[in-house]
Amino acid sequence: MAERAPPPVTRPGASPSSPPAVPTVHIGGTDGHRESQFLRGPQSRWSELTRSVRICFEFLRGFRHLHFVGPCVTVFGSARFAPGHRYYDLARTVGRRLAEAGFTVMTGGGPGVMEAANRGAWDAGGTSIGCNIELPQEQQPNLYLDRFVTFHHFFVRKVMLVKYSYAFVAMPGGFGTLDEMFEASTLIQTGKIKPFPLILMGREFWQPQLDFLRDTMVKEGTIAAEDVDRLVLTDDPEEAARIVREAAISKFGLSYGVPPKPRWWMFERGVRST
Repeated sequence: MAERAPPPVTRPGASPSSPPAVPTVHIGGTDGHRESQFLRGPQSRWSELTRSVRICFEFLRGFRHLHFVGPCVTVFGSARFAPGHRYYDLARTVGRRLAEAGFTVMTGGGPGVMEAANRGAWDAGGTSIGCNIELPQEQQPNLYLDRFVTFHHFFVRKVMLVKYSYAFVAMPGGFGTLDEMFEASTLIQTGKIKPFPLILMGREFWQPQLDFLRDTMVKEGTIAAEDVDRLVLTDDPEEAARIVREAAISKFGLSYGVPPKPRWWMFERGVRST
């Protein structure tokens, strides 16, 4: 895996009480049914070709707009927890601690845990990114984002959340959170990505899942014990941030410094570094 940029210098003076307008990038067109059409089975060869080209450009535009955000930690979690909920407050503290460690906090950009983690990054003057997915029920970006990028295809969005991350934090959530957490686990298990930290926040929520993994899946031989051992379970945001920071520096060679800038000769004029 190519070495990524060092953690950026945190943005001073950010105030979550009066966030600016969010720079929004819509990757692709406006057809909300595009992915469902894509997954309906074989279609005309011409439509498959043109769809492949659109998917390619969706990837390219995503790479272009996220290249300069700095090394990220992606926080997964439910959109259903409102401010004041214990998991919202926990995610906000996690986002703040990660930003204080110099990392960009990346989420799905919506409400709930996503908003909380982005808000925590703002509390610390850090950089906050949202990668949204276009759904029939439109998801509005939360107010605590430096950049908000919308994708049509789940698989493109999931690549972006993994590609730019040095660690993953899974807060309590639903099917989407489980999907994202287990996909990251699978990529680490199969060696497709390096063994980046994968942290489960919320012992009460995640302990039954870990019990199932150990008592059923390991026992039946469908996974190995070390696959479960990679998962770090904690309620302590300081511990989570420390694990991420130490792994990024000692295992993956990150160092603090000035992030790279867009180059006009790479057709990056208009691409904003954060």
